[in-house]
Amino acid sequence: MPFTRRETLKFAVAGLAGAGAITVMPFAARAQGSGDTYETENGEITIFPVSHASFVMTVPGLVIYSDPVGGAEAYQGHPAPDLILITHEHGDHYDAETLSAIVGDETRLITNPAVFDMLPEELKAKASAIGNGDSTAVGDLTIEAIPAYNTTPERLQYHPQGRDNGYIVTTGGRRVYIAGDTEDIPEMRALTDIHIAFVPMNLPYTMDIDQASSAVAEFAPAYVYPYHYQGSDVEAFAQKVAEAGGATKVVLGAWYA
Repeated sequence: MPFTRRETLKFAVAGLAGAGAITVMPFAARAQGSGDTYETENGEITIFPVSHASFVMTVPGLVIYSDPVGGAEAYQGHPAPDLILITHEHGDHYDAETLSAIVGDETRLITNPAVFDMLPEELKAKASAIGNGDSTAVGDLTIEAIPAYNTTPERLQYHPQGRDNGYIVTTGGRRVYIAGDTEDIPEMRALTDIHIAFVPMNLPYTMDIDQASSAVAEFAPAYVYPYHYQGSDVEAFAQKVAEAGGATKVVLGAWYA
C-alpha cells in the first residue's frame, strides 16, 4: 500500500467485491516531502502529487517530472529532474518558462511531436519526440506513447486524435500509466498489467466520472490516482470503482491542497 505525504491524512479507497461499498483507509502522516511508495523488482516507485496534472515520480536511479507547470517554486524540496514527460501543449501541461527554470544539465525531455516543435531551442536540444505507438528508453526505463484524445463530438476540438500522448512507463517489472488528457478510449480500455494509473476526469476537456470509473473497471490497474479532476466528485468516482467489484484501489492525492 502507498504511504501518505504532506497532509495529516490521505485516503486510499478500495472496492469490496460484491459489497457495493468502499473502505476508506487512512495512513499515518510521514515527514514533509515524503511520498506514496510502491515496491518493484529492483527498488521503489515513489509518487508525489504536485498540482492538477503535475507530479513527481522517483524510480530506481531516476527522478521523473510529469507535465510540470507552475514555476520552479512548485518543485521546491524535490531533486532536479533526470527526465521530464510532457503529454501535450495545453498550458496546464506544458509551460516553457517552468521547464527552463527546472531543467538541469543532464535533464532529458520526452514530448509529443507538437510540443517538440514548440520548444525553445535550448530545450529542444535536450528533448526527443515520440508519437502515438512509439517507444523509447532511458537507462532501464522504457516509455511507450499511448494515444490520448476526445471521442465525444462536442469535445473533439480539445484533444484531437493522433496529436497528444499518454505514457506507459515501465520500471522494475511495474507498468505506470499516465493518461494525459483523454476520454475512455479503446486504447485505454485495452491496457493490461498496469500497476499504477493516473486518470483525468473533468468536463468538458476529458471525461466524466462515469466514463472514468467504467474504463478503470475494465483495464483494472492495481492502484488509480484520479488527477486533473477540478470540479469533479472523486469520492463518487471511488464509489463507482468499488461498486464494479474489482480489486483496484483508488488513491486520493493532494492535487488541490
